[in-house]
Amino acid sequence: MLRVAPRALLRCPPRPSRAPQSSGTAGSPPAMASSPEPSVSPEPSVSPEPSASPGGLVAALQVTSTADKERNWRQCSALVRRAAARGARAVFLPEGFDFIGDSPQHSLALAEPLHGDIVGRYRQLARECDVWLSLGGFHERGQDWDTTGRIYNCHLLLDNSGAIVAAYRKLHLFDAELSGAPALCESSFTNPGRELLPPVATPVGKVLLRARAIECQCYVVAAAQTGRHNAGRASFGHALVADPWGTVLAQCPEGAGLCLAHIDLPYLQQVRRQLPVHRHRRGDIYGPPPPATPAT
Repeated sequence: MLRVAPRALLRCPPRPSRAPQSSGTAGSPPAMASSPEPSVSPEPSVSPEPSASPGGLVAALQVTSTADKERNWRQCSALVRRAAARGARAVFLPEGFDFIGDSPQHSLALAEPLHGDIVGRYRQLARECDVWLSLGGFHERGQDWDTTGRIYNCHLLLDNSGAIVAAYRKLHLFDAELSGAPALCESSFTNPGRELLPPVATPVGKVLLRARAIECQCYVVAAAQTGRHNAGRASFGHALVADPWGTVLAQCPEGAGLCLAHIDLPYLQQVRRQLPVHRHRRGDIYGPPPPATPAT
């Protein structure tokens, strides 16, 4: 278990009253911001757009997780505070933000339940920073841990009060055996989820837990792991935010850091009008679409 963090590590700087200085739109240069090494010192900050208006600034984090959960916490929480100080309304963390174990057995030993210390820390961080957090891939000891001895790959969405508003347990587990690379067999120690969740309404719009930008005509915020996690595993990085045309609005270079981009919902509606792919949805294959809801 992790030690209780000093309260100073969880405190976010107050937000100033200035409006955002820039916003990303289609065709504009990528709005990129990164940090070679996370730091607890705040950068010059801007406030988000009014909470009544959906859209605004989002941040995708790029980190190098290891089996050291305390180090991972310091890295991720510093970047969350930095993103919040720069005006992000929602911050996206990558799969394995909590840790990446050296083996399946190590991952099982390090895993925690949702009511454990690490989720508690992030709930407090969301409250203190006044941001939504997308925790993309938490190693969860579920209620069936005692009987199955397996964990879930759980994507958590926290609101700015620290409440868990969605918990998506990965349905399709990742197994890969590539030539020249270590074999990965998530299904050997992870239970598949049993439920597909609908999109969740957030201050920046309905954040899909799994989607592709062009096919689904939506914004995709893709947090990422980068660098070497242990002797047998490394990640490519390149966390990014893509718009509904697939244009990369912001992308992280190598190393830990973050990138920021604005979610422009009027532009999203324009793309859907110009290329009405949803009119051609095969209801005979996929079933009827869900009831229409107001655009957010």
